[in-house]
Amino acid sequence: MARRLEEELIALKEKILKMGALVESQIANSIKCLVETDLSLARQTIENDHLVNAMDVEIDEDCIRLLALYQPAARDLRFITTAMKITTDLERMSDLSEDICERAIELSQEPLLKPYIDLPRMAEAAQKMVRETLDAFVTKDSTLARKVCADDVFIDDLTDQIFRELLAYMVEDSSTITRAIRISFVSKYIERIGDHATNIAEMVVYLVEGKIIRHTVIKPNP
Repeated sequence: MARRLEEELIALKEKILKMGALVESQIANSIKCLVETDLSLARQTIENDHLVNAMDVEIDEDCIRLLALYQPAARDLRFITTAMKITTDLERMSDLSEDICERAIELSQEPLLKPYIDLPRMAEAAQKMVRETLDAFVTKDSTLARKVCADDVFIDDLTDQIFRELLAYMVEDSSTITRAIRISFVSKYIERIGDHATNIAEMVVYLVEGKIIRHTVIKPNP
């Protein structure tokens, strides 16, 4: 029984990693379609969201089955319940990537307001957070998970900077308001992706250390 459960947990971990890789691709493609005005990629990325949704449902069903069949305790129980929460955050990241694509399609119909410099930087940082938090989950590395939590400050700071820049555009020229608001939405979507990566990192700390660190401040390394 114990060996069979261990095999099931390994398979579950692999499914989560596969889902995470797909979500990371969704994030990358959503920003690429914005920067390159690639409407075909935008529509394909929106379409691919259903793949993430299907994986979310499948993993949830696996977790419920494992809980009912094996009645795990201690660390195995924490692993399964953490897995269920992780997939929820991953699914929401894909939803946000879909939102970015929708704004990219809208923005493609108007003149470029400003070069997209900070948004790709934000997205790259968010992708790195997703990648590292999943690495932390797989290797049970709470130190790396705590680093991910601290790294979210970079995305938050860029979000504030972009908003201030866009506000200046809107004050100076009212014709830029619609475009500026849409770009501001994109930055907020990326910020939310970073928040979801942080949620996963916090759950990894719980998985490894048994500590709940939500609503605590983790300072970035100097």
